[in-house]
Amino acid sequence: MAKVMAVNAGSSTLKYKLFEMPEGKVLCSGMADRIGHDDGIFKIKYDGKEEKITLPLPDHSKAVELLLEALTKYGVVKSLEEIKCVGHRVVQGGKYFSHSVDFDEEAAKKIDSLTPLDPLHAPAHLTGWRAFEKALPGVPEIAVFDTAFHQTMEPEDYLFPIPYELTEKYDCRRYGAHGTSHQYLSIKGQEDFLQGYEHTRIISCHLGSGSSLAAIKDGKCVATSMGLTPLGGVMMGTRTGDLDPSVMEYLCTCTGQSVEEMYNIFNKKSGFLGVSGLSNDTRDVEDAALKGDERCLNAVKLFARRVADYIGQYFVRLGGADLIIFSAGIGENSGYFRRLILKDVEEALGLKIDYEKNEPLRGKEELISLPDSKIKVAVIPTDEEYMIALDCYKRIKDAA
Repeated sequence: MAKVMAVNAGSSTLKYKLFEMPEGKVLCSGMADRIGHDDGIFKIKYDGKEEKITLPLPDHSKAVELLLEALTKYGVVKSLEEIKCVGHRVVQGGKYFSHSVDFDEEAAKKIDSLTPLDPLHAPAHLTGWRAFEKALPGVPEIAVFDTAFHQTMEPEDYLFPIPYELTEKYDCRRYGAHGTSHQYLSIKGQEDFLQGYEHTRIISCHLGSGSSLAAIKDGKCVATSMGLTPLGGVMMGTRTGDLDPSVMEYLCTCTGQSVEEMYNIFNKKSGFLGVSGLSNDTRDVEDAALKGDERCLNAVKLFARRVADYIGQYFVRLGGADLIIFSAGIGENSGYFRRLILKDVEEALGLKIDYEKNEPLRGKEELISLPDSKIKVAVIPTDEEYMIALDCYKRIKDAA
């Protein structure tokens, strides 16, 4: 047996789970939420108990510090030396990584070089790695890449219609993200809801501060919404999602701002934050929308319509669908957003939804479609951390 730590650093969160492997027993779990806010939240669950504190969380370094202190403070481990491997979710592997690797200086340099493709996450990944390296010297760390699952896409699904020499010279193509989550949802969806199906067609919706969808056929990704970077696809907490490319040139001309400055706006000041004018946190926007705030209502409707558009697109790409999965922060916890999305597609796709079951459902696996629905619809909490822990345990065994 071995204790392994799986770390999932998102743009505004740090999720973690400490596993006893190989049985996959979760010794503790939790997250630092609202990173970058003065009212950040740190939570840890262990031994049937839960602790929660609210405090300023200026960056990911502070979140890692709190996590490591909590492990010994609450007796989850007697010593940090009990941890035998740390696995980090890394969004962008570019052309360098098609599988998990040791997170060392060489890997860190390549990940850092990919920051232009992932400006929100790459710095968080590196901060987390350095913090754990300092706290747990000599403990192996691995990087598990979100882009790996999407490597099964065909050229017509990942190529951009630009001069081909630019694609080849600069590796400019669709990479996608959230692959670890989409892979887990595919496996879990098949096991729990599609037993006995010879072939499976799944549309997985990972909807959170960062959001993406994937079309998965027989367990392999055939299409995904995010593009060259996590900026593409549906709108998100602070990101635009897909735009007419001329918006960049037009707004730079109008405002006098540089491409770099406008790209920063597209990444960090747009999405829910930009449209609502209130917050990048969908819980804040949802609350305001339900109270009648017009801009917040526009934001939630825009998000729901963009997700619905991709569900329809992937239904066609797969030649139908057997299962639609909602997951991640919004997908798992907001019946309001699920309802808005499903209302946009239910007539076209022949869905029958139990909305009374859907509305209060939070963080729990459940089928929310009715028996006469043409496509099953389920909420499945994602577990990227377990997928990371599996690779950690493999690393330990290979080194033994």
